Amino acid sequence: MTSLDEARALLREFPVVDGHNDLPYALRKQVRYDLDALDLAAPQNASLHTDLPRLREGGVGAQYWSVYVPSDRPDPVPATLEQIDGVRQMLARYPAQLAPALTAADMEAARADGRIASLMGAEGGHSIANSLGTLRGLYALGVRYMTLTHNDNVDWADSATDEPNVGGLSAFGREVVGEMNRLGMLVDLSHVAATTMRDALDASSAPVIFSHSSALAVCNHPRNIPDDVLERLSGNGGMAMVTFVPKFVLQAAVDWTAAADENMRANGFHHLETTPEAMKIHRAFEERNPRPVATVSTVADHLDHMRAVAGIDHLGIGGDYDGTAFTPDGLSDVSGYPNLIAELLDRGWSRADLAKLTWQNAVRVLGAAEDVARDLQTTRAPSNATIESLDG
Repeated sequence: MTSLDEARALLREFPVVDGHNDLPYALRKQVRYDLDALDLAAPQNASLHTDLPRLREGGVGAQYWSVYVPSDRPDPVPATLEQIDGVRQMLARYPAQLAPALTAADMEAARADGRIASLMGAEGGHSIANSLGTLRGLYALGVRYMTLTHNDNVDWADSATDEPNVGGLSAFGREVVGEMNRLGMLVDLSHVAATTMRDALDASSAPVIFSHSSALAVCNHPRNIPDDVLERLSGNGGMAMVTFVPKFVLQAAVDWTAAADENMRANGFHHLETTPEAMKIHRAFEERNPRPVATVSTVADHLDHMRAVAGIDHLGIGGDYDGTAFTPDGLSDVSGYPNLIAELLDRGWSRADLAKLTWQNAVRVLGAAEDVARDLQTTRAPSNATIESLDG
């Protein structure tokens, strides 16, 4: 049996729980959730990283669907509700393949039934608009984690990719974490500043997650996790789910992106501008400076380091498919997970370690958050605090 055959066999028993997939936003942008126009039961290789046949081929058993909306929207709450509604439409359309899931028990039931457990995560605290009532509303609608920030700060938490504002979490930010603990909603620390990571670990009485982040020591990008934070996961009980985004996992890609962005600015364009004139400048740069390519081995290097620092009980996978323009060789879409498992087998990872990485850790962490919530709800009422009352 080859390593790839062994990987596929393992995934039949312990399928992947993926922490972050942006398919809902891709569906919103491309077809406004019209699944007649874009049928996920058919291969969609030309327009998406994700469809049902490739999820099956990749050995995916549970997926956190991101209900992300951009942090600069003036109406993040209704837009987030539309994203949740889009996921619900998707689950209703494919009930034989996708199972709605709210709990760890639901995840196990879906696995036993041969369906893909489908959970939701809100990517950015802007989605609650500084309202704990809105946070509770998202939980009631099925959202089971919230990333505290996206690329921009929120009023109560600093992002990894913005200028420091409150120095981590404000008093209201700590109240948000406490209310998430009381609900059983996982605190997601991908995208947040390292100061926010540390403050959240101090504030949280439940396990935290990183839904799609890798190791700062392996690739120096602010979206990645410092070793001192990885070391704290064993005491917290949480987990870090490695991402596949090349500019977060390959140092040469980080450096290339910085140079490409500077080239855009030098030519009078914002580095994210996509007008035809801007793209002409970008394409000319890429012709002169070919884009570095990450591989399965690149991602495995992060997992080797994260296992050494955090321990095998605190690792998972969060590919960020359909949320990135570029993917590593061998991990081009959601069918590629067996290639990563095969690489780890070749590196000496045991079957027991891989079962924790793919399935067991993620189920345990959600179940632990539920246990904490059950206890807190006996002693703590819902918080009606406001940002004005706590932060002034």
